[in-house]
Amino acid sequence: MAVETKEQPDTVDVRGIAVELAKRGAGTALLYLHPHIGLRGADAVLDALARRFTVYAPSHPGFGRSALPRSITTVDDLAYFYLDLIEQLDLDRVTIVGSSFGGWLAAEIAIKASPRLTRLVLIDALGIRISPEPNNPDIVDFFATKQAELDRLAYHDPKHALLDHNGMSEEDAYIHFRNRESAALFGWSPYMNNPKLRDRLHRIHVPTLVLWGESDHIATANYGRRFAEAIPGARYDLIEHAGHFPHIEQPYAVTERIIAFAGG
Repeated sequence: MAVETKEQPDTVDVRGIAVELAKRGAGTALLYLHPHIGLRGADAVLDALARRFTVYAPSHPGFGRSALPRSITTVDDLAYFYLDLIEQLDLDRVTIVGSSFGGWLAAEIAIKASPRLTRLVLIDALGIRISPEPNNPDIVDFFATKQAELDRLAYHDPKHALLDHNGMSEEDAYIHFRNRESAALFGWSPYMNNPKLRDRLHRIHVPTLVLWGESDHIATANYGRRFAEAIPGARYDLIEHAGHFPHIEQPYAVTERIIAFAGG
């Protein structure tokens, strides 16, 4: 299943684009933007956040069971799609939480300065270029790295990454490979970054928290620190015993920091 929830997500239509959207909890609005692996593994952190927020967890267009129209081909397109979704759902004073690829997307939304956005949380976000050397990539290539090595780099404890391809249902396999295909569409070239984004991060005018897995070897803690430095007033905090996906390895530590920051 694309979303590890107790109930199947609903489908909402946003300007003619059908997307699946899980909603849970009560309180101020929180929009959760998943990483390139989709919503797999996010159930614990979403349930924990739902104790203090009304959590909206969509599958991005092209991911999960969400439609992908021909008009959406870039992360910038996705950002405008989410501005439309926020308005359609009438979310006010919303906190956006984005993880990995979803963090890149969250940053692209934030630089567009929507008055509905009041807090931003980036978790091991991708999306910017740090190294001036073209042959010195800032982010490990998901598509060129063998799965066992990728798991070692992405997780503090690779047991969290175990994915039984042989035991996957036909639907699970379809969603897994669809997520991978869409990640390649949006992040292939230039690889997982917008060369212009770093110079636009000064346009983020809402309080921002940058969380980073201390054991992240996909995009290192130094990359995260440099990301935070480019955002005015951003706070930077490390999550121990976590790699590139702290929301999977340390969901309660992540939730505690988000609640302390965003208030709930």
